[in-house]
Amino acid sequence: MFEKLFKLPAVISRHQNVPFAEERRRYLLHCAQQGYAPTTLHVIADDLFWVARKLRGYPELRVTPEQIKKAAQDWSERERYSGHMLNKRWTSARFVRVAKKWLRFLGHLVEPGDQTPFAHLLMDFRRWMEDERGLSSTTIQRWSGYLKQFLCWYGAKKLPFSAVGITDLDAFLTSCGAKGCSRVSINNKATGLRAFFRYAGTKGWCGPLIAEAIKGPRIFTQENLPSGPSWHEVRRLLASMETNRPEDLRDRPIIMLFAIYGLRATEVAKMRLEDIDWEHDLILVSRPKSRGRQIYPLLPTAGNAILRYLQEVRPRCSWREVFLTFSAPLRPISRTGLYSLTQRRMLEPGISTPHRGPHALRHACAVHLVEEGLSLKEIGDHLGHRSSSATRIYAKVDLSGLREVAAFDLGGLK
Repeated sequence: MFEKLFKLPAVISRHQNVPFAEERRRYLLHCAQQGYAPTTLHVIADDLFWVARKLRGYPELRVTPEQIKKAAQDWSERERYSGHMLNKRWTSARFVRVAKKWLRFLGHLVEPGDQTPFAHLLMDFRRWMEDERGLSSTTIQRWSGYLKQFLCWYGAKKLPFSAVGITDLDAFLTSCGAKGCSRVSINNKATGLRAFFRYAGTKGWCGPLIAEAIKGPRIFTQENLPSGPSWHEVRRLLASMETNRPEDLRDRPIIMLFAIYGLRATEVAKMRLEDIDWEHDLILVSRPKSRGRQIYPLLPTAGNAILRYLQEVRPRCSWREVFLTFSAPLRPISRTGLYSLTQRRMLEPGISTPHRGPHALRHACAVHLVEEGLSLKEIGDHLGHRSSSATRIYAKVDLSGLREVAAFDLGGLK
């Protein structure tokens, strides 16, 4: 690998004669396979040269983060080599970052365990959600995050978990509101914590009645209209990406999947190459909530946009997910990344709407279907709703239908 990156024999020899040459070579090959540019690989190789020199006192490379930070303190040798003063703070931070990535790849980084207070309770709860309840990965991740927030908040009190009471839960939820969490967010946290404390009560970790006493803020059913861009704004958004730029060629089919098919962010993030049936013009969507698969027709506009991205932009790699990042290391776009992508895309043409995430485009899809005269049952099936109650809110945006109801003549009936 060194021979591919460097041309001068003296430079190649210098890199080969520093300790851990094979380990560095394996990591550089891994980075190359992840799509890093040659210039970036050159920089990584130079950084690893100094990391290896600094860590030669650990022949087995079993190193802790603290030992890495200690090794990053003295840069007099590198200053003599480079012939100028270094920004020691920046150089040390970069050294730590590169060393951690390298050692983590090798499996040699000795990282401390989870520092979350009462982490064993969190792990037990996760296993229960996965193995016994069979909850979706999204729900498990979300509830685990809520619980971790509470455990860190409560752990600061230095009290045993058995001493937790409803006043602690109330104080925690109140603190979330003080930090700017919305009523819906606080209510979601209360739901996740209620599930945990119900389980914790059966295990004897706390009082059995705490769960039922956890109350979030009152949320009125269907109290708000769905918020999203108008269909005219969706068309304008898609038109703004009709270019030959690689970013547009990738992002345009993503926006189409949100706006035309009403898919969720997780469903787009996990879409795989084999989910697109080009022979029969179909898309197979895995529904995480229902744990089933739903078949959609592959519309020509969406199919052509996806095909152009696959042929002209998407790199050849081992990933089976359809949509990948542009920056190395190459990897599937995460659910969070899709939120950032959609928000940025909606801001560029100046689309004014309270929410700019994928769900806003899902709402736009549903409202458009209402305007086209589809029934709530048809809209619910298109969106993959498990219950008709989830679709009911879109009846509130059917203004023409509401006007007909308001104009209904009772014919003198009392």
